[in-house]
Amino acid sequence: MEPKYNRVLLKLSGEALAGEKKVGLDYTVITDICESIKKCVEIGVEVAIVVGGGNFWRGRSSGAMDRTRADHIGMLATAMNALAVADVLESFDVDVRVQTAISMQQVAEPYIRNRAMRHLQKGRVVIFGCGTGNPFFSTDTASALRAAEIEADIFLKATMVDGVYDKDPNKYDDAVKYSSLGFNEILVKGLAVMDSTAASMCKDNNIPILVFDLKRPDNIFDAVCGKDVGTLVSGE
Repeated sequence: MEPKYNRVLLKLSGEALAGEKKVGLDYTVITDICESIKKCVEIGVEVAIVVGGGNFWRGRSSGAMDRTRADHIGMLATAMNALAVADVLESFDVDVRVQTAISMQQVAEPYIRNRAMRHLQKGRVVIFGCGTGNPFFSTDTASALRAAEIEADIFLKATMVDGVYDKDPNKYDDAVKYSSLGFNEILVKGLAVMDSTAASMCKDNNIPILVFDLKRPDNIFDAVCGKDVGTLVSGE
């Protein structure tokens, strides 16, 4: 099968890696996700991944803790997830590198844009941990930033919902799913695609976003092949 996109940035939320347990790591779920990523690599797609940390920690819901310190803990959570995903990919004989925005050279490479580009060009999967390395920025914003830096063709946002709706489909039976949207629509309507910083960065750099459901892990492979999954957000 021919891929539609040559280079993609895949955002995996921490919650997705936890599966039904909601916390920690579910290796059955991670294995299914990595099998789909391997199929993408086998057809020549260059894959970069940003992982969240919500299965271990959420800085914004850390109570009275200083927000900067809470976000630093969250960055360490994403590093754990990055290493876990890398380990499963390596078990499938996929060549993978982990790069972190906070220096921890004993366990991962530091994030260096040119090095990441060379890894991708050589067919290696690159997993970015620790967000942007700065507090107050979400991993969605980190994903948008990395997508712009590595010149990704598309930002694949794998979520627990099968696209973008006009209201929460878990609460409202009459919620309507969008097949496609413009960046201005999600910003003006305040649709829950991602935070406004990340959405604005994608809009300014003309990076389309595909929001799709990870409950079926092969949606990752179908997405890179251009099949009709999820909701496409673009400038058109």
